[in-house]
Amino acid sequence: MRRPVRRAVLAPAGAGLAVAAGLLLAGLLTDDGGAKAAPGGRAGGAGGISTAAGARVLDPGARRDAPTLAGDDLDGRPAGLAGLRGHVVVLNVWGSWCGPCRAEAEDLARLSRETPGEEVRFLGINTRDPDRAAARSFVREHGLGFPSLHDPAGELLLRFPPELLNPQAVPSTLVIDRRGRVAVAIGGAVTDEQLRPLLARVVEEEP
Repeated sequence: MRRPVRRAVLAPAGAGLAVAAGLLLAGLLTDDGGAKAAPGGRAGGAGGISTAAGARVLDPGARRDAPTLAGDDLDGRPAGLAGLRGHVVVLNVWGSWCGPCRAEAEDLARLSRETPGEEVRFLGINTRDPDRAAARSFVREHGLGFPSLHDPAGELLLRFPPELLNPQAVPSTLVIDRRGRVAVAIGGAVTDEQLRPLLARVVEEEP
């Protein structure tokens, strides 16, 4: 049975994500830069994220640079983080074999379509899929319009500190700020309603 589509609150055209931030942040984020659990999960502690829909929001002064990520996408074209500096980036780790990845894929596809490209870019890391054909089929099925690096052995995942990205936790999602630092870490499947206010918070930061 097809699950119901969740409708997220959207900012008016031209307003960026500021309105969405004002409407949604209060229910998910603490005032001191920490994070409450997104609905259905709990916030991660000092060790990072261990439960689905748990989000860790890092204070700007405590953020680490994201590692260099570069390679070929699922169609053999070059892709990576270097060309996305200056944008907020949603980095999603997924595999075609992963049930929770299927559960979140349409939400990510919808959010990527509804988010202004001049503010936010999306990049995937497809992991543990030795066959690109299976991964491309997943992309077509779920309407993912953003590129994904092909990382069948999980080598790219090992470049991240494990407290920010556990290579065994698939799916996972990171939000990277305009300066190339990890601002939000989420372990487990995430919905657009959970991710949108966290993303809005980083978008509204001063460059």
